[in-house]
Amino acid sequence: MDSAYQLIDVPFHFRHVCWFCGEPSNQTLHFPIKRKDFIDCLHQPIALPSCAECLSLARQYYQRKDADGAVNSIWFCREKVKQSLVKRYQKDLAIGKNWTKEELANSEFEGGNFEGFARSAWFVFEVAQQRVNFTAWPLWCNGMAIEDIQAGKSFVFDGITFSDIDQAIDFYGKSYDLHLDFFKEVIQTVGIKRFAYAIRFCRLFVGSTPIERQRALRDLLLEHTSNETSL
Repeated sequence: MDSAYQLIDVPFHFRHVCWFCGEPSNQTLHFPIKRKDFIDCLHQPIALPSCAECLSLARQYYQRKDADGAVNSIWFCREKVKQSLVKRYQKDLAIGKNWTKEELANSEFEGGNFEGFARSAWFVFEVAQQRVNFTAWPLWCNGMAIEDIQAGKSFVFDGITFSDIDQAIDFYGKSYDLHLDFFKEVIQTVGIKRFAYAIRFCRLFVGSTPIERQRALRDLLLEHTSNETSL
């Protein structure tokens, strides 16, 4: 290993685990990737265990953000890797939104074209969910903590941890074919705590016209304002 990088402290039970997603690790990520960024990095250069996929995603993020100077913390990098995993496994994660384990087990797909899907779908969903939800152990290197500057930004909904509310909006917007701007306006109206309600409401207007959505927003705002006034 390059002597310019210090290996992070790895708890014994995580010694063969990817720091990003919890899958078996067979690679090492050196961060910052480029030596020219050492001076701007918010922490010392570190090396941490990674699986091949997360290593590739981290490098892709680094290359994209290099010109913007947004590569000065491993925590920024981790957030982008998580976002990339959610985007890459959008269809796998959506299985848990459209099915339950029991429904798949009793789907009566045996012998048909969907038999393979019924047999493996829930396992695929669980693997994707576990990788996205994996909480990395705190970063320590040479006895010093590396502060998580992204702490508190994540948004958890329906068993999936998103890096922030915007990623959750994008995920469910694509999963249910929602109009994203309309979805965002509904959430702004009812609040993040009613995220599930916002999804149900927007699903009623899939394929609607702009005028219909405007009317629905106006009625929703009136209803929401009336409810708050009555409290």
